[in-house]
Amino acid sequence: MAFLADALSRVKPSATIAVSQKKRELEAQGLKVIGLEMGEPDFDTPDNVKEAAIAAIRRGETKYTPVSGIKPLREAIAAKFKRENNLDYDWTQTIVGTGGKHILFNALMATLNPGDEVVIPSPYWVSYPEMVALCGGTPVFAQTTLEDNFKLKAEALEAAITPKTKWLILNSPSNPSGAAYTGDELKVIADVLLKHPQVWVLTDDMYEHLIYGDFQYRTIAEVEPKLIDRTLTMNGVSKAYAMTGWRIGYAAGPIELIKAMDKIQSQQTSGTSSVSQWAAVEALNGPQDFVAKNKAIFQSRRDLVVSMLNQATGINCPTPEGAFYVYPSCAGLIGKKTESGKVIETDEDFVTELLLSEQVAVVHGSAFGLGPNFRISYATSEELLEEACKRIQRFAASLR
Repeated sequence: MAFLADALSRVKPSATIAVSQKKRELEAQGLKVIGLEMGEPDFDTPDNVKEAAIAAIRRGETKYTPVSGIKPLREAIAAKFKRENNLDYDWTQTIVGTGGKHILFNALMATLNPGDEVVIPSPYWVSYPEMVALCGGTPVFAQTTLEDNFKLKAEALEAAITPKTKWLILNSPSNPSGAAYTGDELKVIADVLLKHPQVWVLTDDMYEHLIYGDFQYRTIAEVEPKLIDRTLTMNGVSKAYAMTGWRIGYAAGPIELIKAMDKIQSQQTSGTSSVSQWAAVEALNGPQDFVAKNKAIFQSRRDLVVSMLNQATGINCPTPEGAFYVYPSCAGLIGKKTESGKVIETDEDFVTELLLSEQVAVVHGSAFGLGPNFRISYATSEELLEEACKRIQRFAASLR
């Protein structure tokens, strides 16, 4: 009898973590690697948020909390959804988890049975299909294209839906592409979903505040109120407030789903860190000027990276609407050889040889379900980004 669970055979290790491990191995050899593989803001948590956490500790807010979160935070979440997204949720319709991934996992665990299908647009965040598989469901991929700016079209969604479909996972702005949906684009998707009442929407809005130019952010339950009774609207403080290590994700949705997620969480982790929750109260209710300031910095970085990559031989980099990623195509380099004679047959070959030749760590697009592309996180300084892009240009030009 095997000791390890069969479910583990359905799960692949994280590609981003694998790239980080290769980077560390090269650094151990004394090489200076520019790491553009991790999705984490390089900014520090705002001082007012830190001070709120310190004050909570001093008040003795260090005990167990209710499973779904402290009431002040759940009220702040409901207020945020009303203020920023025109969504009317009672505080009892909210839940707090240990990061956005925890929220997503609990929602899937609470709803999926063997054979249930979850539609996931490609490219996708690497954890979506693995979480679906761990929870006993079947991921079904709806392909997007670079020509459509990596956005799900109605025809692709319609083709992916079957009587077994239980969820659509919709991530806007997207990790890995940075693509974000306009209100009109969401309405087209919503019209398809209205024809299939068994399909719920799990909308991952984690990068909501990182949108650029005059783009107007919308979430699907706001665009189509008829979907609110089968939508879980997920968000968190990790990206916009540079609070990745605080581990706070949250969501709002129909009360029966929230209660089911609470039941799962009660036997799994129980309540999230009390101190982190009080910090999140301040993040949501306090001054928001930090968000706009950092967004401007990210936009400048995006523009630099897109410009420099589009000057590289064989690379085509669209301009994303949000997040802090670009997802360029390296199709023009497939089939070429490195100076040592290695043939670039896949995007994974491209990123591997780039790391070995120029010490730039990026993630291959096939890990996100769509290649030949690669993902760059521009959540680092312009100085490092400029140097990394010069190295990518040099590597691309060296291929024959």
